[in-house]
Amino acid sequence: MKTLRLVPPVYFVLALGLSLALHRWLPVAQLVVPPWRWAGLLLFAPVLALGVSAARAFSRRGTTLHPFGQPSALVVEGAYRYSRNPLYLGLALLLLATAIFLGSLTPFLVVPAFMGAVSSAFIRREERALEAAFGAQYRDYCQRVRRWL
Repeated sequence: MKTLRLVPPVYFVLALGLSLALHRWLPVAQLVVPPWRWAGLLLFAPVLALGVSAARAFSRRGTTLHPFGQPSALVVEGAYRYSRNPLYLGLALLLLATAIFLGSLTPFLVVPAFMGAVSSAFIRREERALEAAFGAQYRDYCQRVRRWL
């Protein structure tokens, strides 16, 4: 029987739902007030551009985006010059943008929880696979570029 594996977009949707639920039923305090809350929406376009750019870099190199797939190329250009995980960073920034737009305290707490969850569920395994596939080249890349930013 095949095991069901949740993929990062599912984690994102769950985190987004949790942010909305916490804002609705347990807002605690209003940190960002109108009109500053609209700044959250301003983040959406550049964050989406980051995600598209990162996904295109994978496509250009002909390697998989699937977190459980076997990497066939080490992508180090574009957004990957600044973050080893710009796709996950983009999802975290979308959650941050949502928290800013909502303005209450509790949605902000979801962002680091999401980052921790994807780190343990996906990033660490992906890093092991990349090191196994690319060895010293990947270790050198890790020395130059941080995991998140």
